[in-house]
Amino acid sequence: MQDLAQMRCVPCRGGEPALSDAEISNLLSQLPGWQIVEVDGIKRIEKTFHFDNFAHALAFTNAVGALAEEQDHHPQLVTEWGQVKVAFWTHAVGGLHQNDFIMAAKTEAAFAQAEGRKTS
Repeated sequence: MQDLAQMRCVPCRGGEPALSDAEISNLLSQLPGWQIVEVDGIKRIEKTFHFDNFAHALAFTNAVGALAEEQDHHPQLVTEWGQVKVAFWTHAVGGLHQNDFIMAAKTEAAFAQAEGRKTS
């Protein structure tokens, strides 16, 4: 199985189905601590990361933003004192795509390198 964090997002313009529950389960097993949530009938993958202060949370937010720009796949980011909630889903398929899991893995790698991180 290829390491998700080493993969690149592929352009997704729609016309392809969202991942099946079995595909989601398989990919999610590679991302400890991430969970699937459903908002307005659309599945997302999300996780909250914890930091020792706002500055470290903001630096992580910026790091994830840079990854998102590089991969052209953007998350929902909610930055607060000491934590950042990250959520991915693919609008073009109305749910989850492999790109969401690739970005979740890249986000995990960024957290592993982040200053001031707290284990959750």
